[in-house]
Amino acid sequence: MTGRERDRRITDLGTLKALAHPLRMRLARALNVARVATASQLAEQVDEAVSLVSYHLRKLAEHGLIEEAEPQSADGRERWWQPASDGVSIRDEDFRDAPEKAAALTAASRLFFEQRADMYRRFLDERAHWGEPWNAAAQSSESSMRLTADELTALNKEMLAVLRKYEEQGRAADAAGDTAGRENVAVHTYGFPFRV
Repeated sequence: MTGRERDRRITDLGTLKALAHPLRMRLARALNVARVATASQLAEQVDEAVSLVSYHLRKLAEHGLIEEAEPQSADGRERWWQPASDGVSIRDEDFRDAPEKAAALTAASRLFFEQRADMYRRFLDERAHWGEPWNAAAQSSESSMRLTADELTALNKEMLAVLRKYEEQGRAADAAGDTAGRENVAVHTYGFPFRV
């Protein structure tokens, strides 16, 4: 852990809307991976103009989603950014008290899902370039279970604990210089009820 807040809970509509902008979400994700970066570095990653990226980074900072970081180079003109917390948490219960809040949460959730699906599509398109070890390690699965809401909550907590364990293990290894063979890995899970 970095000592920063874990999974900052977003409870206000303004912050949700700030994050639920397609470019801002891509920037927040890229910054989470990089841990520290400049607008120029992020602009290159998302293929956008530095001025546009700078504007959207300032918007994320206004809502406390990112913050200025210590300079990583001697160039005093560069402004460095870092995530303000180790992840965010957005819960349905915080947005169901008004129709406009519920609609905003639905729109944000759809955007997050589409961006995650795009990440997986990109992997599928580039799969041949990853080599056998990564192709063998990558997985996609679907499980259908008969659970109560409480059981689904417990399942989600257990899966999140496992994910955090590996996330912290990877960050510690990176910090110790053990970077050989390490790649960014996305794990997307969805647990939801359905009827046939």
